[in-house]
Amino acid sequence: MNRFQDKVAIVTGGARGIGETTALRFASEGAHVAIFDVNEQGAQETAAKIREKTGSKAKAYRVDVSSRQEVEASVWDVVETFGRIDILVNNAGILRDNLLGAMTDDDWDQVLDINLKGAFLCSQAVEPHMKKQQSGRIVMLSSQAAVGRAGRLNYAASKAGIQGLTKSLAMELGPFNITVNAVAPGFIDTEMSKASIASAKQRGIDDFEAYKQQLINNNPIRRVGTTEDVSNVIAFLSSDEAGYVTGQVIYVAGRPVV
Repeated sequence: MNRFQDKVAIVTGGARGIGETTALRFASEGAHVAIFDVNEQGAQETAAKIREKTGSKAKAYRVDVSSRQEVEASVWDVVETFGRIDILVNNAGILRDNLLGAMTDDDWDQVLDINLKGAFLCSQAVEPHMKKQQSGRIVMLSSQAAVGRAGRLNYAASKAGIQGLTKSLAMELGPFNITVNAVAPGFIDTEMSKASIASAKQRGIDDFEAYKQQLINNNPIRRVGTTEDVSNVIAFLSSDEAGYVTGQVIYVAGRPVV
């Protein structure tokens, strides 16, 4: 199946985890992929995997998505290198967990800058190119935490903001045949998720595996999610098959989320 043959995708946070899996998924279906990540070595490794495993073109960019200058310069280079931009996946995100009394300004600012402002800047940068084409797909990464999570106030606020940004952009960009949707994962087994043990410790859980098992026991499907679970949904929302789907938030959590 080559749903993305010769299309061009930008994946932020593509050096590892959900971003890496998504970038490889696009390439396996014919897309050329630009990897944006502050981890330049990791981005280069993802690009190398794409070229080796799929034969698609791939280019790595060292990008801090909270920097307008870096985002705009990199997006322009993608257009010059590949000729167009068809898909943007705003996946870059960080955790800085803490309870309210212990959370610093820096904890708050870094998470909102990367997770929310970064998605805004990247979307703004690709907008004129997608409008010119009269087509495009933007997929945001929200989170189950958007409905609230103790010890993760900054992250929850950023991911709730992503949902508002998604719905607003869907209304603005729909007339240009650009769809905007969000995927909201539950617990996904990634390196980043291991950092969530910090908030788990605030609830008396010191062991990551014990924490993960508790989540499994409370999940109707009785497992945690994989990066492939998330990339499957991202790929659908980025495809022509989802042309009449916009402004939606799809939870990939193995359970109902309210």
